[in-house]
Amino acid sequence: MDRRRRSFLAGGAAAGAAVAVPGGSARAQTRTFTPEEFGAKGDGVANDTSAFQALALAVNQAGGGTVEFRRTTYLVGRQTPNGKADSLYYFSATPLLEFSKCSKPLVIRGNGAVLRCAPGLRFGIFDLAGRPNNPPMPYLGPGVATPYRFMIRAEKCTGPVSISNIEIDGNLPRLQIGGRYGDTGWQIPHCGIGLVDNRGDEIIENVHCHHHGMDGLVIDGDDSAMRPLPRRTITGLVSDYNGRQGCSLVGGRGYAFSKCKFNRTGRSAVASAPGAGVDIEAEGKLNRDFSFVDCEFVDNYGQGMVADSGDSEGATFTRCLFIGTTSWSTWSFKPRFRFLNCRFVGSAVRPYGDKDPERATQYIDCLFLDDPKLSPTGKVYLGGKPNYPIVDTADAVNVLFSRCTFRLTHNGLLPWGWYSIYANVRMDQAAPVEAYPKGRYLGSNVINGKVDLYGSKIEGTLVVNGRRAGG
Repeated sequence: MDRRRRSFLAGGAAAGAAVAVPGGSARAQTRTFTPEEFGAKGDGVANDTSAFQALALAVNQAGGGTVEFRRTTYLVGRQTPNGKADSLYYFSATPLLEFSKCSKPLVIRGNGAVLRCAPGLRFGIFDLAGRPNNPPMPYLGPGVATPYRFMIRAEKCTGPVSISNIEIDGNLPRLQIGGRYGDTGWQIPHCGIGLVDNRGDEIIENVHCHHHGMDGLVIDGDDSAMRPLPRRTITGLVSDYNGRQGCSLVGGRGYAFSKCKFNRTGRSAVASAPGAGVDIEAEGKLNRDFSFVDCEFVDNYGQGMVADSGDSEGATFTRCLFIGTTSWSTWSFKPRFRFLNCRFVGSAVRPYGDKDPERATQYIDCLFLDDPKLSPTGKVYLGGKPNYPIVDTADAVNVLFSRCTFRLTHNGLLPWGWYSIYANVRMDQAAPVEAYPKGRYLGSNVINGKVDLYGSKIEGTLVVNGRRAGG
């Protein structure tokens, strides 16, 4: 899936190249552009696709500039039937705001504007007559349709890129939905924002990306070890109700997310695996050193956050909330992942183990809960079983729980595993099912509940159901 997905998204670059004009007017002074000067109506009724194309062309020719929107609704997206039975796309998407190789600052000021996909366009697999086609999966044949690949895309810009105060609405419930494509689900580009191989600063502030058939945000960043790294900050992003991911991180270094929400992926007209809030999945590049502060990962079709494939390493989550309602709250099978003062509602699985404790997953000052009242749907995912460990570490070595609290008042069980490290933890389990939080106990620890600790190493103190366990 990785290679296919990357090449399919790269197809957007080929289409976007028609908008970019290489070598365009690098000497021109940075100026301000508005959609209206290129014919946009901005009335939420007229289709402003042609104006958006012309605007992007002018910005690329100028090597950058400021795009200034009004606080109104712009309707965009256009498809062209091609009538060729052997082509991949039966209904070709028209590029929108696709910017390439801007050497000057590229500033997109939304001012509260809404960019909305035109209703009635097709997304999925269709026949040449435009009727939904549902071939058996997996399917990689012709018949693809999508309204656009990206609403906004910035690629290979050396100047800084800034996108702020804008709503990007994929309008998925009002599209015509066709059959599935790929290995599972609808692996067809229909995304809000794409940041690809930019070498300047990348700043996103107060953006709402929602109801796209694929991802709200895709970051396929430059992974070179530039020193110093450019500023790469995403603040106040709300990415919800998208089909496959709230955010896909497929390459890059040092992106910092704060006060973002990655919620309800797969809860609209389509759902595709992984169906995560955030997917940290390197595809032919390196993924390194991400940070998330005060972010939410709630009620996603798949995992709240998943990291499992590709060359990814290093992510820190601080004061984040993970709520799994139909899948795991987190799946963090990559080195150097840290969870600091985070809350987990629902089971977390696949923490990374390593002989080097610094590379193993660490949970510090975290709270683990199983109370359905804390879930927006009243459901808490526990492995699809009546009882399941709140953290399943399996045979991972040196996974650290330091100063963590496990407050399991319903059907959750205490962590399962053999080789974890517990330091100054408090564990309470209400379910009358035996749990197996085996491992190494350091400092002062308390457990209340039915447990089997055979084989554990107690190097500090451990009080189990009011009685001190032996060392």
